[in-house]
Amino acid sequence: MRRVVSLLLTGLVAGAVALGTAAPALAHNVLVGSDPKDGARLDAGPAAITLTFDQPVQAGEKFNTVTVTGPEGTRWEADGEPTVRNSSVTFPVRPLGPAAEYVVGYRVLSADGHPVTGSLRFTLTKAGDGTPAPAAAAEQDQEGTSSGGVPIWVWIVGAAVLLGGGAFLALRVGGGESSGR
Repeated sequence: MRRVVSLLLTGLVAGAVALGTAAPALAHNVLVGSDPKDGARLDAGPAAITLTFDQPVQAGEKFNTVTVTGPEGTRWEADGEPTVRNSSVTFPVRPLGPAAEYVVGYRVLSADGHPVTGSLRFTLTKAGDGTPAPAAAAEQDQEGTSSGGVPIWVWIVGAAVLLGGGAFLALRVGGGESSGR
């Protein structure tokens, strides 16, 4: 019986250590700055959006996407790929139209290979004379993006299943040895 309890405690400690060391994996890139800033009120629309992260971002076609959505779901990002320089991502924006709130959505690939998603908002206080991106191009771009990544609950459930299975086996193996004596 002592052996079973010892195995069970060892399994629980190992599981706790495994879950405790998983926390640094959650420390992916974090947005630390942007131009325009989140919540900014602008008289004129920006020519580009610049996002600055706390760690380097991988460059490459289709790795990083930035969208600018205006009123009624209109899209305002310009054609082309974002420019990546170390931890900054810059993406051109079409001249904006109506005075309204605009949402910048992003998905970038961290240097460690994990996607990072998020959004920020800014308000255009004076209407511009721009026109949104054609609807067909905006829909095609939207279909090509996905959130990526594995949610934390999957890891927690997996750890619980492994711990439960380990405890079950420890009890079965331990119980078989003590009854054979």
